[in-house]
Amino acid sequence: MANMWNLLAGYSGLVSLCQPAFIGLAGYSLAVVTWVNLPFSLGIVGGGLMAALFALAISAPLFRLRGLYFAIGTLVIPEALRTLFLLWKPVGGELQGRGAGYVIKGIAGVTMTELYWLALVVGMASIVLMRLLLSTRFGLGISAIRDNDRTAASSGVDVFRLKLYAFIMAAFFTGLSGAVFYLYQGYVEPTSAFSVRWTMIVILCTVIGGMGTEAGPIAGTVVVLFLNFLLARYGGVSLLIQGAVLVSIMILAPRGMMGFVSQLRAAGTRRQRAPPLSPT
Repeated sequence: MANMWNLLAGYSGLVSLCQPAFIGLAGYSLAVVTWVNLPFSLGIVGGGLMAALFALAISAPLFRLRGLYFAIGTLVIPEALRTLFLLWKPVGGELQGRGAGYVIKGIAGVTMTELYWLALVVGMASIVLMRLLLSTRFGLGISAIRDNDRTAASSGVDVFRLKLYAFIMAAFFTGLSGAVFYLYQGYVEPTSAFSVRWTMIVILCTVIGGMGTEAGPIAGTVVVLFLNFLLARYGGVSLLIQGAVLVSIMILAPRGMMGFVSQLRAAGTRRQRAPPLSPT
């Protein structure tokens, strides 16, 4: 999830805050597929496709917005979906959680080891694919859009098309990740599925690790998981503490952990290349 948000915000300049929408839709897609007695593997792929189709549907109006207005426009989407799914009555079975929740059926035989490998495959696939794409003209194009989309457009870059590709790709892999998470959790309900906490988590992972760097989201995810482990006893206050950590890192290391490491390496290289002082 953090890797895909890095693709949007770090490489494309699209500060999208609607990641919970992709996660929640993927979770519900997984649930519905299992309720009609289809394999959950189809539900995982279907969750990614549903998220990608939703991204395609909302892209045209969203891409008319720029900067802060784009971020605000994406922020309201998960809340709208949360309200919609709270009003959606489940088809059979009891409510799970606070709203129209569904139990994920047919997953009793899935072990934690299988879930681990499934999550690893999804994560590695997103990392490898993004690395390949960033070394192509697509990567150069979205970097130009991030720096200045008007200048990129005047240079012949198809701004809308490249933004759309990045947005759909991020939605697809975010949806896959969300479906895998709800396969692990066993049920999905709107209050948690479309929660702003998802947005906070991906931003924390990316900013702490370093936006616009390949290894940043990975390093940031390790730090955030460690923080969650340490702060689990504090309940709702943990989100406030994580926010304070995020602000502190943005002040002390604006480019994140990997940016700070790059600065240290550059400083060491400059010292090695500096000519020795001649004796006077």
